[in-house]
Amino acid sequence: MSTKIFVNLPVKDLEVSKNFFTKIGYSINPQFSDEHAASVVISDTIYVMLLTEPRFKDFTKKDIADASRTTEAILCLSAESREKVDELADAALASGGSAAGDPQDHGFMYGRSFQDPDHHIWEVVWMDPAAVGGQG
Repeated sequence: MSTKIFVNLPVKDLEVSKNFFTKIGYSINPQFSDEHAASVVISDTIYVMLLTEPRFKDFTKKDIADASRTTEAILCLSAESREKVDELADAALASGGSAAGDPQDHGFMYGRSFQDPDHHIWEVVWMDPAAVGGQG
């Protein structure tokens, strides 16, 4: 069994966040979703749990970071090609996201970043498989 990652993110408006992630191409798993949470399926091994802020507080004694003012994490996803990087970043910007930085083009590696409606920072990166020893 491969290791899976479940990223938990606090959101201010669950419906806005669900709509954003479905517009950029991901699905919601209703089995693990309710009025306080939505399970976004990124891949077979990556899931994002969008939790309303009160529900998120059930899992921590710490304050919730205000992602519009501080960076709590940068979430990075790989893409199959430069074009796929642009597709996802463009979809995010067209669906209510905002740019988080300038595109980075190093020839063998290309990436763009965006913020979701709750200001969580996402990066999308393509790396030339030949530049990383054939690891694709």
